[in-house]
Amino acid sequence: MKKFRLRKFYLGVVTFIILLYMEVTFRLLTGNVIFSKNIIYVLIFNLIISLFFDVIGRIFNRKTNKIIFLINLFLLSLLYSIQLCVFKMFSFYFDFGLLGASGQVASFAGDGVDLVIRNIIGVILLFMPFILFTIFNNIILIERENKKSILIKSSLCLVSVGSFYLFLQINKDKINSPYKLYYDVNNVDLNVRTFGVLDTFVIDTYRLIFGFDEKIDIIIKDNDGDSDNVDNPEEIIYEYNNLDIDFDALISSESNKTIKSMHEYFKNERSTKQNKYTKYFEGKNLILFMAESFNEIAVREDTTPTLYKLVSTGFKFNNFYTPTISSTIGGEFQELTGLVAASGFVSPWKSGNNYFPFGVATSFKELGYNTFAYHDHSIYFQDRYKYLKALGFDNFKGCFNGLEKSINCKQWPESDVEMINATFDDYINSDKPFFTYYATVSGHGGYTFTQSAMAKKHQSDVAGLEFSEKPLAYLAAQIELDRALETLINKLKEAGKLDNTVIALVGDHYPYYLSIDEVNEIASYKKDSVVEVNKSNFILWNSEMETINVDKVGSQIDVLPTIYNLFGVKYDSRLIIGKDILSTEPGLAIFGNRSWVSDKGTYFAKSGKFVSKNNETVSNNYITYMNSLVGNRMIMSKNILTNDYYKKVLGVK
Repeated sequence: MKKFRLRKFYLGVVTFIILLYMEVTFRLLTGNVIFSKNIIYVLIFNLIISLFFDVIGRIFNRKTNKIIFLINLFLLSLLYSIQLCVFKMFSFYFDFGLLGASGQVASFAGDGVDLVIRNIIGVILLFMPFILFTIFNNIILIERENKKSILIKSSLCLVSVGSFYLFLQINKDKINSPYKLYYDVNNVDLNVRTFGVLDTFVIDTYRLIFGFDEKIDIIIKDNDGDSDNVDNPEEIIYEYNNLDIDFDALISSESNKTIKSMHEYFKNERSTKQNKYTKYFEGKNLILFMAESFNEIAVREDTTPTLYKLVSTGFKFNNFYTPTISSTIGGEFQELTGLVAASGFVSPWKSGNNYFPFGVATSFKELGYNTFAYHDHSIYFQDRYKYLKALGFDNFKGCFNGLEKSINCKQWPESDVEMINATFDDYINSDKPFFTYYATVSGHGGYTFTQSAMAKKHQSDVAGLEFSEKPLAYLAAQIELDRALETLINKLKEAGKLDNTVIALVGDHYPYYLSIDEVNEIASYKKDSVVEVNKSNFILWNSEMETINVDKVGSQIDVLPTIYNLFGVKYDSRLIIGKDILSTEPGLAIFGNRSWVSDKGTYFAKSGKFVSKNNETVSNNYITYMNSLVGNRMIMSKNILTNDYYKKVLGVK
C-alpha cells in the first residue's frame, strides 16, 4: 500500500483539522455555541499550535516523529475527554486550582469509570483521531523537515501570535472581554467558551507556573438599593459590625504590593450595620449542619416532613442559593468562612495552616460556648480534620478517630441518623451553651438503589412517586437527613433544650449526580443549569420564634455573618466577603463563572445577558458596577487565603 506522506499534505494542516474537529465535537457535547464572534481566537490559536506541532514533529527521524505525533494525539484526546467528563459531572471545567482537592478526585475514582461509561460516545468521538491514526500508523510517514521550511513555519507561527494579540485589543474594556480574560481575570468557564479547551489549558498552565494576580477594578461604591437611610429622627441608629483596625497605618508600613492593595480595598469596603435582629439568638445553643447535596428539590411535605417544617418556619429565606464551586469542599469552605471558593483556595484551606480569627468555633468559644464537630465519614477525606481545627474545633470526631465505634462506617454512604444518636450525649449536658457542627453524608450520590445504602434504606418511602430511578434514589437518600433532624428535635425536646436551641442548615451543592433533566423531574419549576439549579434553602430555626420571611438574595457565604450578627459575635463585616442577609446590604449570590443574582435580577456571564426581576429597568452602569463588585469579591476571597491575610491584619505582631 502506498505510504501516506504527511510531508506532502503537511502535518500542520492535519493537526489543525484534528483540533478543529475536537473543539467542535466538544462544544456539541457540552451544549456550547459552536460558531460565534470569538471563534476567531480558537482558530488562530489552533493555527499557532498546529504550526508549532508541525515544526517540533519533524525534527527527528521517521519513527520518532510518528511516536511524537501519536503521543500528541493521545494527550489532546485525553484533555478534551477529561474536560467533558468533569463538566458532565460538576457543570464546571477542570483547572489546576482543583488539584488541591485530591481527596475529592480520589473519591470519584469509581464514579469516574461510571462517568466515562455514561459519556462513552463522546469519549470515543474525542479519541477517534487517535484511534484512526493508531490503526493506520503503518501507512503514515512523517519525514524530517529541512531548515528553510522550519524557518518559514516558525515565521508564520510568530505572525499568527501577533494576530492573536491584535484581535485581543478589540473591545478590550468590555465586561469579560477576551482581553480581560487573557490578562486580568481567572475564569476557566468563560476561557473555555472564548478560547477553546486547548488554549484554556495553556493559559492555566502558564498561570500555575508563573503565578497570576487578578486585576482589581477600582470602583465607586454604588449606594443604589441600600436602604440604610435614617430619615426618621426617632429611628434607631445602629452601629457597624466592625473592629478597630488602623488601615492607614497598615498601608503606610506595607511594602508588599498585593497586601497593600488589599489593605486599601478593605479600608474602603462598605460595612454592614447591626439591625433589629442583632443578638436575636444571644446565649442560645446552636447546631449547624452542612448537608450533603441538600437542595430545595428534596423538600417535600410527604417524604421529608421535618425538612418541610424547618424550611417553612423560622427565618424563611425565599431567594437563597448554594453555588456549586469545587464540590463539597467548596460548599463547606463558603459556609464556614464567608469567602467565595475562588480558584486557588483549596490547598491553603486544606492545609489548616491559615489564621482564622473569625473561625466559627473560635468565635463561639470566645462567647463562652463549648464547641463540637462531627462527620459520619472519614475525618481524613479532604483533610477535614486539619481545616476544622484551624477554625477552632479541637474535638472533631468522625470515622477513624472514634465515631466508627458507634456507627457503621463500612456502609456507603453512612447514616446521619446513626451520627445523631451516637453524638447527642456528648453535648446535651454541657455546662455552658453549646455550638455543634455536623457535616452529613447520607445524601451523597450516586443515586441508584444499588449504589446508595441510604437510598436503599428508604426505597419503600418513595415507592409511590412516579419519577425515574435517579431522582427517586436522591429523594430516598435525603429522607435519612430528614429522619436525623426529626431524631435531633425529639431528643432536644426530651432533654428540655429545644426552645433554647437554634438549628441551622445549608447544603454544600446541588445534587450534581443528577442531570439537569433529572433535577427538573422533581423541581417545582424548570431550572437552568447555571443559576437556578443552585437555588436552595437556608434553614435557621428556633421552636419559639415566629416565621420571618426574607426575600433578599443570599448564598452560602452569607451564612457566617448572618449567624454572627444573630448571636452577637464580634467580627469585622469588611473582612468577610459574605454579608449578613438580615442587614441593609443589598443581596448578592456569586457563581463560579461570575454569573450572579442580585435583588434586581440575574446576570449570565456566558451570554453577558441580564434578566431583570419584575421587568424592572436596570442601567448598564448598575450591571458594570455589579460585575466589578463580583470580580473584586472573588479576587479578595482568593487573596485572603493565598496570602494568609487575616494574620497580617489581626494576628499577633
